[in-house]
Amino acid sequence: MREFLLYCAGPISGVSYGESTDWREYVAGKLPVHIKAVSPMRGKKYLAGESKVKDSYEEHPLSCQKGITCRDRMDTMRCDMVLVNFLGAKSVSIGSVMEIAWADAYRKPIVVVMEKDNVHWHAMVREVSGFIVSDLDEAIKIVNAVLSPTL
Repeated sequence: MREFLLYCAGPISGVSYGESTDWREYVAGKLPVHIKAVSPMRGKKYLAGESKVKDSYEEHPLSCQKGITCRDRMDTMRCDMVLVNFLGAKSVSIGSVMEIAWADAYRKPIVVVMEKDNVHWHAMVREVSGFIVSDLDEAIKIVNAVLSPTL
């Protein structure tokens, strides 16, 4: 069976390392074996002690502004689908919005998880998102239905 890649986008700057990785690990654990979660936080355990991750860390190649942009763009381009988790977001995640734009430009299906009063509830985000739900488990069901070859 073909393997599919799911890019897991969502706020990183301004939240703790755990807040930015826990939900991604949850999603990865719920996916069938033919769907692999791709996290922008992979290889960044050096940020594990951060209670508020900064937008960049220029001393770390994977976390400097060019490194983040380069890898996240590549991941968005090579993935088969993008899942964006905006649940509980306190401020707009500029990086995640860029990833949504890249995904749309490369015609990747996008599933967004957010509440109707979320700061990301914007006409353009809603327009390019193929699916918008308010529950992470519902988003995982959609990912499975889109990326699985059988019912």
